[in-house]
Formats: sequence, structure tokens, C-alpha cells
Amino acid sequence: MVMEKSTKRVREPLPSRVNDDMDDIDNDEEVEMDFDVNDKHDDTDTIMATTTAATTVTATIHRPSSSKVTPTKKSISNVSNSTSTSSSTNQNSIAHFSPELLSQYYSRLFPFTLLTQWLSYNPNVNVNVNNSSKLFTHREFSFTIEPSPGEEIYMRYKSFANQKELQKAVLKRQPRKIDIGAIFTLPPKDQKSTTSNSNSSTTTSSSSFKPNQRELVFDIDLTDYDMVRKCGCSNAKICKICWKLMNVAVQVMDQGLKEDFGFEHIAWFYSGRRGVHCWVCDEGARVLSDAGRSAVANYFEVNLGSDKNQNVEIHAPLHPMLQRAYTTLEPMFIRDILSPSPMGQNLIGQPSCSSDDVNADDDDDGSWGKDLLATLPPTASSVASELTKKWNAQGEYTTPKEKWNELKRYLQVLIGKNGKSSSSSSSIKQAKKMSNADKTKIELWPIKTVFSYCYPRLDINVSKMQNHLLKSPFCVHPKTGRVCVPIDVTRLEDFDPFAVPTLNQLMDELDKFELEQEGHYENEEGDDDVNDKNKNKNSTKKKKKLVQFEWEKTSLKEPFRYFQNEFLHPMLKELKKKEKVKNEKIAAARVEF
Repeated sequence: MVMEKSTKRVREPLPSRVNDDMDDIDNDEEVEMDFDVNDKHDDTDTIMATTTAATTVTATIHRPSSSKVTPTKKSISNVSNSTSTSSSTNQNSIAHFSPELLSQYYSRLFPFTLLTQWLSYNPNVNVNVNNSSKLFTHREFSFTIEPSPGEEIYMRYKSFANQKELQKAVLKRQPRKIDIGAIFTLPPKDQKSTTSNSNSSTTTSSSSFKPNQRELVFDIDLTDYDMVRKCGCSNAKICKICWKLMNVAVQVMDQGLKEDFGFEHIAWFYSGRRGVHCWVCDEGARVLSDAGRSAVANYFEVNLGSDKNQNVEIHAPLHPMLQRAYTTLEPMFIRDILSPSPMGQNLIGQPSCSSDDVNADDDDDGSWGKDLLATLPPTASSVASELTKKWNAQGEYTTPKEKWNELKRYLQVLIGKNGKSSSSSSSIKQAKKMSNADKTKIELWPIKTVFSYCYPRLDINVSKMQNHLLKSPFCVHPKTGRVCVPIDVTRLEDFDPFAVPTLNQLMDELDKFELEQEGHYENEEGDDDVNDKNKNKNSTKKKKKLVQFEWEKTSLKEPFRYFQNEFLHPMLKELKKKEKVKNEKIAAARVEF
């Protein structure tokens, strides 16, 4: 079926979020045309032929005309040196994404082996033969293909017996997007199949085809922060300043999932454009019912208000999870929200903003902390007045952190919880007349303020349903040409979305690697070593670097290796250990019998 693009959509077009009602999905036969995973011709020949054809595409095809084939020493370069960079301009899309580039990526770099090993959840599986785990063969995949510009065909309920079938289908269809769904009771490709015997013919009932496993997933998108982004970005535009909100969101969620629920096997991925995806892969998470998933998602959800009502709903006493989150978020709030640009979003309201500063306010009255103090409860108006005068007098002599701590001290005095302060006697008198409800509002104000800017804003509907599809890791975002790479949660501050490689950069890196192997690459920096002549004579005799996968020749090596060594291998090791214990128990029971 053909799904028309909607010009009114703010988020990604389908199928990032699809209707879970299977009756609304047409039979795959209507869109699959000539493709059948059970074709009798040799799958290996098809894959090899497609791969060979793709690798012979010339540099003038797989690069924009303005690009040169000459390799550069830098493997990854930032798209922009400015702190505010759009990730969705048409120019970048044209330069870094094309059907030819995508074909090269699928045939040479897409990590089919890693994906199959992961989704099989079986340490003993051979990904290349017909003995893949049922968890893989019963897994739903969906493809979004574009047979002609502007026309999208969405193919749902696809499944594969092994890696070879998956690879063949991807190379044949060249999907612009791959989504991964649930593990069903039957192979999804057979969900409307007809079974026959000598007496009757019956069609598989919808009740027998249902999801029974699926990773617990979370989707966090910067567009949901638009009402609090003060850096000048909105919608699909992001910069290094507002991306810090993603880093702290990952930190809070990862910590909560591990410490509060005991999950261990959690993988985080860059969405390729403006957000992050989380896959919780523990068996306990995969078998959660829809009600269980909703409970976990609701545990993390905080009502952070809307454009019309910006009231953050937090109540005293504070839940331990929220208290821990506040401890994590407050330092980031001070550093990246209060501080002036170029490091922060300048909520402290430094009045010396230049006219071309994205943080400058057209009606700025020159008051320090104007935007921040304006959000105080009405009963704390005296604090706002006193600090406005004081901060205007102090100017830059106090840091944003010092101003924030001073503000909190004044509020504590106002509600009578700190008698040691230079605050005026009028504030103390006001505290005596204040109701307990008003005192609670003032006490919670710092927490609500920090949460309104920094707490993770989840697309909670993605997490609640087993049958919800989510974009496959390792795909390429067609708007940016960037790969959905794994994120190392131990090095969140080092992750730069603008340094994630594009398809065009990856093709350059492959060229560079091949040239180096052939001894034709000349170091741009030169070499003053006295043995240069001897080295040049022997350059063609250097041993070629042996690599198992072609992605090891590119800057994808680091994130893919991280996924392999820090996520996949530990998970498979634990599964193997559990399998051994289970087999030992079975053997012991047989001996006793």
C-alpha cells in the first residue's frame, strides 16, 4: 500500500509510530510484488552479486559532485564548527544521503551479524544457517521503501529464518528505514497463511497470532523540549548546547533502570537526527505485559507541563527516585542552563547579550535573573525583588552557581527553614503569615525548575505496547545521512551527534583504507624520519590489515566494537551461563529418576 507523506507532521513520518491495529495493515502481498524469501535460487549468489555491483559504483555516483575522492587524515569531522547547527537542512540531506550511498552502506557496512546475534538471544546460534533462534525467526521487521521520489511503500510483518534471508531482503529492497517489532507466536510472514490437510482448510486466527516478547524500549526526542530550549533551536534543529539535555536524560534513565529495576543489558542508540532510543534486553523486560510496560514507563514519567500550562507536577515528600534524579540534574542545570552562552542557555539573564545573540530577549530590561526570578511563586515576590537589586549591583562578580545557591538560601529563610541569612526582616514576617501549602510550593520550586528544563521527556506511548515498532539500530537517517550508532553511557560527555559519520564520510574512509593497503596513500603531514626512503621502498610490501567486517575499516569501528564488547558479548555470556545451569538441573533430575 502507498502511504502519502503528511506535510503537517512534526515528527518523523510513518513508520516510526504506526497504528498497532493489524486490521488496518494490508496484506504484504499487495506491496511485496516479486519478492519472496523462499525463492529457490541461491541466496548466497544474490548477496554476492548485489555486493559486487554496489562496490563497483564509482566515486562520482556515491558522492556529491563537489566532493573529491582524495582521502583526508581526519576520519570524522564535525558538520559545523558553530555551536548551533541544524541537523536537517536540505543541503546536508543531499550531500550525505542518496540511494547509491545507501546501497553501498547495506552491502558493505551494515552489521547484519551483530544485529542477528543480538535479536537471536542464543549464544549457540549460527547466524548463517537455518537454525536461528525462534526469537529471531518470529521477530517482526518492517521496511519503508521509496520506489520513486515522494512515494513511500510500507511493508509490515516481514520475518526471516536467518541472517542470510534478512541480508538478501535488505539488499534487494534497499529500505530507507527498517523498523523492529515484537516477537510473535508465529513467524509474522505467516500471520495470514492458510494451512491445509486432507479434511479441511483453516486460516490462522488472529487470536493465535499475538506478540509474546519484545524489548522494553524508550524514545526521547529533543522536539519535546522546544518549550524550554533557549539556545535558538526548535523542531528538528539541534545544537551542541541543547544536545546536553539528551546526555543527562540518558544518565537519569540508565541509572533508574539499573538501580530501581535491576536491569543489566541496556543499549542506547543515537536516532540519527535529534534523539536517542533505549533498548532494555533483559529477559524480565522482554516478557513484560503491556500493563507491566506501562507501569515501568509511568514510574519515570513526570508531568512537566505544556505550552499553555507550564506547571510541573511534583509533590512532597519527594520520591527517592526523583530525589536521586534531582541530585544528578542540578549540576547540569547550573552548568548548561543557567550559564551564559556559548556554554549554556543563559537562563540567569546576563544583560550584556549582543543583539545577534540567540539568547538575547527583544524586551530585555537588563536585569540579572529576570527570566528565572519571574517563575517564582507569587508568595516569594519579596525574594525576587531583593535579589534583582542585589544581582544587578553585583553583576559578574558572582557566578551562576553562586546566584542559584543564594536564591535557594533566600527561599529557605522565607519559609522559616534557615534563620541565618542576610534577608530582610520583611521576608521573615511574611513567612509567619504563609500557609503550609504556599511554603510547600516555595520549597519545591527549585526542584520543579530543574526538572522543567532537564528531566527526561519520554514519548511514553512507545514504551507501553509490546507491538510498537521502533527504528532499527544501525540504520541511516535519510534526513541527515548519519548512522544510528550505539552510545557509550560511560562517556556521554564525549558523544557528539555532529561527529557521527555520514554515508559520504564512510565511503571516503573505505577509499582511504583501501589506498593505504595498496601503499598509495601519502601522509599529509609528511615524515622527517631518516629512514623515509627505505620505508617508501618497502611500502608496497606491508602486510594488509586483516579485518572480519568492512565496518572495521571506518570510524564505525569504535561504536560497533563498543556494542559488541560491552553489550552483546556480556549478554550472550550470561545467557550461556543460564543455559548451562538449566542443563545441569535437567541432568541431575534424570540421574535422580
